[in-house]
Amino acid sequence: MTDETRLRIDVDGTPVSAIAARPAGADATVVIAHGAGAGMEHPFLSGFARALNAEGLATLRFDFPYREAGRRFPDRPPVAIAAWRAAAAAAAGLAADAGSPGEPIWASGKSFGGRMASMAVADGMPAAGLVYLGYPLHPPGRPDRPRDEHLYGITAPMLFLQGTNDPFANPNDQLEDVIARIGANAVLEWIDGGGHSFEVKGRKRPQDELGAGLAPGTAAFVRAHAAG
Repeated sequence: MTDETRLRIDVDGTPVSAIAARPAGADATVVIAHGAGAGMEHPFLSGFARALNAEGLATLRFDFPYREAGRRFPDRPPVAIAAWRAAAAAAAGLAADAGSPGEPIWASGKSFGGRMASMAVADGMPAAGLVYLGYPLHPPGRPDRPRDEHLYGITAPMLFLQGTNDPFANPNDQLEDVIARIGANAVLEWIDGGGHSFEVKGRKRPQDELGAGLAPGTAAFVRAHAAG
């Protein structure tokens, strides 16, 4: 396993925890944010990050300020966006320190973390691309309340990894319509039978394995866009 380094990132005067890992020869960094109900050390995220390291990509995962403070209710978008900006800047600094200034910095996140990444990029945060691990298109049972308006102004490559049984993106054709409206820079990959955390009913798998299973496709998408 690639060595992991714990660090602190300043978010407008509030320090938050982060974990960075950089395999030899890394040519891109993926910054990873957690979902609303779990922090950066949840097995799903650690499995995803470590599998990306095995694919040769550097990673940086971080906690939002509410999680750092032990609160349960997620930060409002302005705070979450500030956290994203700070984490992305920290990742760029680590890459520069490793002799790779200007390295592509990608933004990825589970559910809430991915949506906040997209809002940060829509608000002007630089990112080579985005990878969503279960995009929360709408609250469960409320397809009439889509969270998609900001997505249409993003021109960076976007990969949506989504379970076909995810209650945050039903009915399925609604997300497909969103992807079609975004345009060619957005790609949707369905995980057959997967729920919001990519669990499949009747198949018990550890959370770290579920996260790790999304890494090869993510790494391929990152490298495909680096090449072209």
